[in-house]
Amino acid sequence: MGNGDLRVRGIAARAGGWSARHRWAAVGIWVVFVVVALAVGTAVGRVDVKESEQLRGETRTAAEIVKDAGIQQPAGETVLIQSEDGRTTATDPRFRAAVTAVVRAVEGTGRVTEVTSPYETKSISEDGRSALVQFAMRGDADTAGDRVEPVLDAVAGVQKEHTGLRIEEVGAASIQKTFADAYGDDFQQAELSVVPVALGILLIAFGALVAALLPVALAVTAIVATTGLMGVVSHLQPMDDTANSVMLLIGMAVGVDYCLFYLRREREERAAGRDARTALQIAAATSGHAIIVSGVTVCAAMAGMLFTGLATFEAMGLASLMVVAVAMVGSVTVLPALLSLLGTRVEKGRVPFLHPEWRRRRNERLGRSVQEGSRLWAAVLRVVLARPAVSLAVAAGVLLAVAAPALGMKTQNLTLDQEFGNKLPIVATYDRVNDAFPGGSGPASVVVRAKDINAPEVTTALADFRAQAISSGASRGPVEIKVHDAENVALVSVPLVGGSDLDRASKSLELLRDTVRPATLGKVDGVQAPITGEVAGSHDFNEQLLGSVVPVFVFVVVFAFLLMLVSFRSLTVAITSIVLNLLSVCAAYGILVIVFQHGWGASLVGAQGVGAVVTWLPLFLFVILFGLSMDYHVFVVSRIREARMRGLTTKEAITHGVVTTAGVVTSAAVIMVAVFAIFGTLSMQSMKQMGVGLAAAVLIDATIIRGVLLPATMALLGERNWYLPRWLHRLPDLTHDEPPAPAVTPPAPRPGAPLGV
Repeated sequence: MGNGDLRVRGIAARAGGWSARHRWAAVGIWVVFVVVALAVGTAVGRVDVKESEQLRGETRTAAEIVKDAGIQQPAGETVLIQSEDGRTTATDPRFRAAVTAVVRAVEGTGRVTEVTSPYETKSISEDGRSALVQFAMRGDADTAGDRVEPVLDAVAGVQKEHTGLRIEEVGAASIQKTFADAYGDDFQQAELSVVPVALGILLIAFGALVAALLPVALAVTAIVATTGLMGVVSHLQPMDDTANSVMLLIGMAVGVDYCLFYLRREREERAAGRDARTALQIAAATSGHAIIVSGVTVCAAMAGMLFTGLATFEAMGLASLMVVAVAMVGSVTVLPALLSLLGTRVEKGRVPFLHPEWRRRRNERLGRSVQEGSRLWAAVLRVVLARPAVSLAVAAGVLLAVAAPALGMKTQNLTLDQEFGNKLPIVATYDRVNDAFPGGSGPASVVVRAKDINAPEVTTALADFRAQAISSGASRGPVEIKVHDAENVALVSVPLVGGSDLDRASKSLELLRDTVRPATLGKVDGVQAPITGEVAGSHDFNEQLLGSVVPVFVFVVVFAFLLMLVSFRSLTVAITSIVLNLLSVCAAYGILVIVFQHGWGASLVGAQGVGAVVTWLPLFLFVILFGLSMDYHVFVVSRIREARMRGLTTKEAITHGVVTTAGVVTSAAVIMVAVFAIFGTLSMQSMKQMGVGLAAAVLIDATIIRGVLLPATMALLGERNWYLPRWLHRLPDLTHDEPPAPAVTPPAPRPGAPLGV
């Protein structure tokens, strides 16, 4: 291979060339950017999404009425006192003494207010064996979980003194604390696992410590910089912990992959005889270009989340978009600068038996081609290209069969017991309260606002609402009404029939909204009565998410199609890219339904079949996977197009592109699958579902899609792969110039010998 100056165009090539020439400046600018972003983000602090701002519809309207009225709704807590032997009842002196002790203990903490005895509020179960001491936490409800621990300790102290009775606390603050602790533990476990796993896989892939450290270092710095940027952006778009987890997940996977693509191409060109400068230029013009196309596609897909109107989705979309953009910029700027600085020292810390030089010498001893590609994928490809129609039919049939269960997908917001199973004691407490007091732990709340809340017609309507809520079967009571005279607002608490069973509770909610409210409060002019609460929030979330599916789908698909069209100057490549990506997403949906809805093989991933897929996951997976699938697709198709432009036939170009990228794509896929699988080991069902869904889709994409469907489809299409109608020739040309090199012609393999490239 000859060396020399290459005339290349495109952002990636120019960025890589500038960074290589001004390497210290490029590295310095990157370090300053990361430090300043983190410092500024830490200084301004992060604004998190408030619960009242997460949704639109009735839930949002109710929150705004309460906020405008200046009514403070503290976090409610409940202590369950329950007979364990089945004989002791609430009328027994021992039971009464325990109730009195609980009231004194929680009041003694100074952290609570409005403590009520079950003997005053009649909060005693029908069988008389259970009673509820209810109170509210002082201060802001959103931060009550930070202050509830002394109260939990006080209740635990009473439990020790009263054997034979079960005394447990549950409520908004204690659940908030439990959730935060579990989430924090999970997030810390993921943080501690992701980097060593990625580094270990890269050591195997590169066989050299320095080469393995580069992608990890760049991904980590991209995550650190984005963490700071999230703090700044949160003052415009509030963030949350879920966005933080998603950012870590996507940042590590994408950051490592982009560097891997770039570094492997640079190493491949040096191994082919290019000098260091020329090899870097070629890597910038080819892999750098593929990284930008892939990165922009991923960013556009993430931007699709902004069309949902859901604060949590908007936070996840922005966080993911930022970390992908930062990783992409770093890959085409600071990475070539570091490679230019290191030169051959990038191969320092060689690992015996893993480094390419060791493998090259072994191949020479065995008489194999020095530049041999993947023997496994070469063998698969021979079969695929020999019978492309059969291969296409079989692979597509398998994926469609896997995707078929997705037609029966059921989505819902997971309840506490579904989210954590039986791993946390508070889940059992939550279930016991619901069993003894159906609907009591998460009642619906009707926020009534009128010009005069004490007007006779309003008072009558409130009384009718309370009566009909019970007579209609939506609630068994007690329906409690608390009037705020000065604010002309009344808060009505309605325990829903169904309790923690969201399907039944949702039917009770619909009965309240569609039948009871119109017949009572709805008849009074000027009265607003939005219904909110846990069940209402889940219902409104589902409705809003369903309404955003079409605009998100259209935006992501159309943008990806247009980007592929101008990047490859081929209508055929653009269409096949969209179809193959959609197929891999549908297959991932099918796996989610099989594992988490039907419970088949759930134990293999340490999960339980919860009967549903968490509501936000299908749309989230579509957006994420549609972007990430472009990583491999763009990289492989770029190499195929590159070989085709050098004069190879389409079938030869397919062989060259797939086999020569097999090693890097496999390594990248293994890293992504490993990173996503870590989230599949976490305790929260929603995190498990996200991790398994992402890992399964990437695995499918890197094997069946990339190794069978893509080459089979392109082989059948032949020269039509590069078809661009004349009327589209005026489109912008974002293809990169190919490096001047002689055509690569695969040597004729010896009978039974592996295919060389």
